[in-house]
Amino acid sequence: MDEITLTINGREIVARAEHTILEAATQEGIEIPTLCYMDEINEIGACRVCVVEVEGAGLQAACTAPISEGMSVRTSSPKVREARKINLELILSDHDGDCLSCSRNMNCELQTLTRNMGIRELTYEGEKSWHPVDESSQSLKRDPNKCILCQRCSSVCAEVQTVRALSTVGRGFEMQVGPAFERPMGEIACVKCGQCVLVCPTGAITEKDHRDEVWDALGDPAKHVVVQTAPAIRVSVGEAMGMEPGGIVTGKLVAGLRQLGFDRVFDTNFTADLTIMEEGSELLARLNEGGALPLITSCSPGWIKFVEHFYPEFIDNLSTCKSPQQMFGALAKTYYAEKYSIDPEDIFVVSIMPCTAKKFEARRPEMGARGYADVDVVLTTRELGFMFSEAGIDFDSLPDDEYDAPLGISTGAGAIFGATGGVMEAALRTVYELVTEEELESLDFHDVRGLEGMKEAEVDLKGTPVKVAVVHGLREARALLEAIQDGRADHMFIEVMCCPGGCIGGGGQPIPTDEVTRHKRMEAIYAVDTDMPLRKSHENPAVQALYEEYLGEPLSDRSHELLHTHYTKRGAHAGYIS
Repeated sequence: MDEITLTINGREIVARAEHTILEAATQEGIEIPTLCYMDEINEIGACRVCVVEVEGAGLQAACTAPISEGMSVRTSSPKVREARKINLELILSDHDGDCLSCSRNMNCELQTLTRNMGIRELTYEGEKSWHPVDESSQSLKRDPNKCILCQRCSSVCAEVQTVRALSTVGRGFEMQVGPAFERPMGEIACVKCGQCVLVCPTGAITEKDHRDEVWDALGDPAKHVVVQTAPAIRVSVGEAMGMEPGGIVTGKLVAGLRQLGFDRVFDTNFTADLTIMEEGSELLARLNEGGALPLITSCSPGWIKFVEHFYPEFIDNLSTCKSPQQMFGALAKTYYAEKYSIDPEDIFVVSIMPCTAKKFEARRPEMGARGYADVDVVLTTRELGFMFSEAGIDFDSLPDDEYDAPLGISTGAGAIFGATGGVMEAALRTVYELVTEEELESLDFHDVRGLEGMKEAEVDLKGTPVKVAVVHGLREARALLEAIQDGRADHMFIEVMCCPGGCIGGGGQPIPTDEVTRHKRMEAIYAVDTDMPLRKSHENPAVQALYEEYLGEPLSDRSHELLHTHYTKRGAHAGYIS
């Protein structure tokens, strides 16, 4: 490995020859401010906030300038500080500065840099560019007037998700980052994953805010308002309330939701267990009776939309199971309504999800049980955090409370749905025992855990070897689909999660969501599983009762009516309002 000796702020350091000044400084604990920079994703030097002074070469963008032998760098000289301040003031001169009403207020990188650099007034005043706010998408809101042209959103869309829904359009003063030809977000091949929201340093892209609809329902005495919480919420909502990443706050979450006024607090983990029963049975049916293989999981709505747009030839490979969110909504307005003699028209189902694509999923026309929308409103983790704050709830002091029965009873297998590999592991626990009629020696399938882009395993089901794969992030999903097309992959069962890390890294999670927070949330998810008294979906007594009382058996006519669905070929460039 080639190494270079250079000097930063009078201190001699040794760094790898391929490093930039920013990388060399960072490894030595020397902080250089950045705004547009994302390691290996967006290294374009657009904002110029990271400028440093290089002896003999003047001011350079640290994120793009390579190091060289004997280089002398100053990171906080008067010239550097003045240049950074001017560059930031120029950015602010064309920025919508209505911070008080912005959802990113007090959690905005631009705001933080402005404070840290001591900017108290705007030096450059004059005409500001103006663009209409785009609210055409059911999941996302785009406000170009808050955009600082850092291009982090378009880079993550292209490099991490390979969707390329966003790019720079226009020139000069009229330049903005958005869909090509300035088309509305709701009319492009966007998968609604919200990874753009997680990396936006300001509030230029956010989730559509549906809190008012929930407040209205909670205030309506005619409505029976129930809420479900996704597996990943219990290890992330604490961050929205100022706690450290990775805290397991399940009991406080339930107590807080009760304080908000929900009539029943249920757990999406219940229908995660149910998904395993249906999807596992679907896998066995395809293996034994024929059907499109590999079977690919259908829990992630961003992934489903990706297939519909870019790989419609794989639609028959997708599991027909609705996601756990949608299964829950269907059962709340049928099984639960009948069991407790409640008119389905009076039931209002709210989902708390780590995902912006779930908002789109809930509005899909296919997602209705007997004429009712399965789910009425989807809130992100961030939106729930805002609701807790609105209600003046001191989250940290809340007692631990329990979910309501029967739709709040779950297993550890349902909990691990929140992390990449979790659906596969939960399925393998159940499918193995149902087929072999033997108990697993260990319930932990470590081969499908972790944040590697692709993981593989093989399970022997009574002499039938079943090769499985797990991928997360759409770049990895695209690579796997192309390997299947080329005959380079022979898996029978595949789990795909749209977002890096799975739901723990979903587009609706607290900001920042980075590699460190993903690891901490993942560790917490597996700790939840380990501490559960039941860790196999088929051992969930409430799921067993559901089949005995209502569904009959997995893949029955009634389960197909309520719990299964179909998907749509959309086309990569089709003008589909979404």
